Amino acid sequence: MKYDIIIIGGGLGGLTAGAKLSKEGKKVLLIEKHKKPGGCATTFRRRDFILEVGLHELHGPAPGDLKMKIFDELDVFSHVEFIKIPEFYRFINGRSDVIIPHDPVSAAELLTTCFPHEADGIRAYFEQLMKPKKKAAGEQVPDGSIGDFLESIIKDEELKLILLGNLGYYNDDPYSLSLAYYSQAQGSYYSAGASFIKGGSQVLSDYLSGYICSHGGEVILNHRVTSIFSDNGRLAGVNYIMKNDPSEEVKTAFANEIIAGSSVPGLVDLLPKDEALKLSSELKGLSPGPSLLTLYLGFSRPLKELGWNNYSAFIFDNTVKTQADIVKNNHAGFAERLFTFVDYGQIDSGLAPEGKSVGAVCCIDYIKDWEILTREEYNIKKELAATELTGRLEHLIPGIKGIIEYREVATPMTVKRYTLNDEGAVYGFAQVPSRKSIDLSKLPDNLHFASAWGRTGGGFSGAIFGGYLCAINILRKRQTASQ
Repeated sequence: MKYDIIIIGGGLGGLTAGAKLSKEGKKVLLIEKHKKPGGCATTFRRRDFILEVGLHELHGPAPGDLKMKIFDELDVFSHVEFIKIPEFYRFINGRSDVIIPHDPVSAAELLTTCFPHEADGIRAYFEQLMKPKKKAAGEQVPDGSIGDFLESIIKDEELKLILLGNLGYYNDDPYSLSLAYYSQAQGSYYSAGASFIKGGSQVLSDYLSGYICSHGGEVILNHRVTSIFSDNGRLAGVNYIMKNDPSEEVKTAFANEIIAGSSVPGLVDLLPKDEALKLSSELKGLSPGPSLLTLYLGFSRPLKELGWNNYSAFIFDNTVKTQADIVKNNHAGFAERLFTFVDYGQIDSGLAPEGKSVGAVCCIDYIKDWEILTREEYNIKKELAATELTGRLEHLIPGIKGIIEYREVATPMTVKRYTLNDEGAVYGFAQVPSRKSIDLSKLPDNLHFASAWGRTGGGFSGAIFGGYLCAINILRKRQTASQ
């Protein structure tokens, strides 16, 4: 069958692109290997609990946020409810215990009260996030790292750690994270606050998938694209099969435009040989970012009954004393590794029945530490991670172990299995300073990217932006071609 656009992968980038293009009357086919759309924007049910795969908080939506325009266009607000998050995060490391508000003025005042000797550095930090210097036309401003920037404005190591509390939202090492990227992303949380999608991120993914279908498009789940083929030197369509049945007859679909809403490195194995070589050349110097280990938890009671009152907390081991210690600690055992704890029961999340709640523990993790294990070793390590992290939660919130009704661990191998992301990366390419961009002029002009691996980067907002801008570029291209 012939389509205007074929989208490979149904993460938020591909779904957003597909929704916008179908809204504009384009015939869209989206093919997703999982049984549900969303990629990392999904949920799964265990007993009484809906467990959120990836979403902790989504910056905004708020005036000035591109998501407002996108969601308005696609009528998202009429079908998806966004619950405001009460504060940015709580930072705990045995020496400091600080709750950072979303409001940048309040956050700066709080930190200045705690660290009066660093008032100038705190001011410089928030100016960098909220009022980034604008480049003059043609000006080339070299990018640096957030780690080096903090070194240049602040001397107090404890303050640097507090400011980097949620570093794991972006990368594993402050010295390899782009200052420009961090400033834009972190500044968005301070300027627009944050929200959680009631019922979990699957609600948004299902809505966008349904939007595509209700506007004349098609979404095929449980199928995997096996190749992209060309005709007369131009990409012309895809071959695909049912995911779990290799004997199933190969299906073929044709299209004028192909969108990768999936891992860009994974395209190398799908493209015709000549185009695969060109993409491989463009990928040199680009590396996947880190992965995550997640411990999903279902509780028989709300944690508020145990005296816990924070939505998200970042727990640093007290051996982490400088920025340089962070990346080393991310490779430590789970008894010491820094982690994030999210208590969805602090808001009306819609993830658990009345009287129960859901939480999640997340650590930066690496697939190389898991793929070398036998099945038995893998399961033993998963159980050890769950036990050690649960023990640390008990120290943080006495009594929590006694109300855990369900627990499950997902590793970087799990991420890779469900998303096909290289190395189980959850944020796409690592956002290193002055990160190289893929030169699209070297690739087929009807191949497009709409995922966390694209120019707008990872995270839910990054994928949504990437998908929408991808759709806009295709629409403009087709409009120009018709003139």
